[in-house]
Amino acid sequence: MWAYVFQVLCGSLFDFVLRELLSGIRKEAEAGSLPSNLAIVMEELYHSYKNAVFQSGDPRFDETVLSNMSVMLDRVYIDIKDPFVFEPYHKAIREPFDYYKFGQNCIRPLIDFRNSYVGNVSLFCEMEEKLKQGHNIILMSNHQTEADPAIIALLLETTVPDIPENLIYVAGDRVITDPLCKPFSMGRNLICVYSKKHMYDDPELVDMKRKANIRSLKEMAVLLRGGSRIIWIAPSGGRDRPDPSTGEWVPAPFDASSVDNMKRLAEHAGPPCHIYPLAIVCHDIMPPPPQVEKEIGEKRVISFHGTGLSVSPEISFSETTAACENSEEAKKAYSQTLYSSVTEQYNVLKSAIHGQKGLEASLPTISLSQPWI
Repeated sequence: MWAYVFQVLCGSLFDFVLRELLSGIRKEAEAGSLPSNLAIVMEELYHSYKNAVFQSGDPRFDETVLSNMSVMLDRVYIDIKDPFVFEPYHKAIREPFDYYKFGQNCIRPLIDFRNSYVGNVSLFCEMEEKLKQGHNIILMSNHQTEADPAIIALLLETTVPDIPENLIYVAGDRVITDPLCKPFSMGRNLICVYSKKHMYDDPELVDMKRKANIRSLKEMAVLLRGGSRIIWIAPSGGRDRPDPSTGEWVPAPFDASSVDNMKRLAEHAGPPCHIYPLAIVCHDIMPPPPQVEKEIGEKRVISFHGTGLSVSPEISFSETTAACENSEEAKKAYSQTLYSSVTEQYNVLKSAIHGQKGLEASLPTISLSQPWI
């Protein structure tokens, strides 16, 4: 009997706090201190997050939801009152408020770890050793959601926690301008650039964007010269999207010039550099809109789902392009080789997660595991 009474009281308290939280959002919008369109998106996000965490089966999901969403909405509101401006190279803010842990705490309840996998975990350990030796690492990856950095970190935290904490992401301008993204971005190491996909959204800003990208590249060059850097980049220039005709998700094609620019930058830095192809499957957690949107403020639809991360051995440019007749052919061949590796790994992860094959989806070259078990 008393257990039942306790559950009822807890449920009543949860409903009360929920009403107060949502009421606070509406009041701020009515007072003009919160843009009305953002208030709508924030309320939608709350309900979507609540439903996703409920799907996890966590018996204390209400506490998790209230704790994480209260902090998130508070951080969004703080930034609206006093907007944070990102430098070309942004170092994760860990104090006085730890934005890195905040991001991890928010995304962790959305991952179904029972149906999540890491491919070739030993290679991440190999990277860790190379970083200790002063070498640089470049991860050429596909990109699926705004939550990619947190998902990468959560899948690696039990084996190589230093890698995700020190990982530097080449980030497009949308994740440092969207009010709902900014608190999460503040907890990551970023090289901030303007994506090619949005370079010409406003013709009057093209020159400014190009100059900003040059400054960011200079910052990256300085970082690489110091060695022991690990950088993640999505050479596609944006998030993957499903094929319009089939609805199937596939890694977006790599831009050969983006791959080549990154490779050249790393080569000229000085310390040895190793380029690895990385694949991530996590689109169910927080899929992007079907089409690329110009406007900031997209609607978020969140789910509880399995995720996957895999890396393959580094790919040598000289070995891959030995038979190429000119530099342009070599540039395209190298980019395609990296992309093909990412696609192969992606399909293995997809088979494990969506095909429900689990660890049996492994191949001789792609060994899946669940390091957190």
